[in-house]
Amino acid sequence: MGIEILMEKLGELDFKSQLLPFEFTDYYYKEMGYPLIRRIVAFLPLFSREELVEIKLWTNEVEELLSQNGKRRVNIDPGYISQHNLILATTKEAPHRPYLSKGIFADLTLIYEYGEFKPLKWTYPDYASLTLRGILKEIRSRYLKQLKEWKC
Repeated sequence: MGIEILMEKLGELDFKSQLLPFEFTDYYYKEMGYPLIRRIVAFLPLFSREELVEIKLWTNEVEELLSQNGKRRVNIDPGYISQHNLILATTKEAPHRPYLSKGIFADLTLIYEYGEFKPLKWTYPDYASLTLRGILKEIRSRYLKQLKEWKC
């Protein structure tokens, strides 16, 4: 999938990780095949939290657009980093996922405390990994700098 599709809607590419193996679960193998890779990206300008629902609905459309023979080729997990946490948007209801609107829930995936992102008991293993938490810490640092500049 070209990141360009995401850039059309979400803006300038601010961060792009290296390609990372996705081996934490076999959940997607039947639909997408094996091996799987992932990439973490962040965009500018910053968007308001209220936009997360519309962004998730749009990324669902992109996943469907890029599907072949009814099978997704990509899985896009939009979310946002704040000073305190990482929130992902999902269509899957769970006790720890407050409803936002239009069938979309907020998944509190990681919390930031004592200088690190900390997984919670429901955090997916990939997001709990040191590799992803390190990447997200770097994105958080960029976000805080941008937020400070934006408020000036």
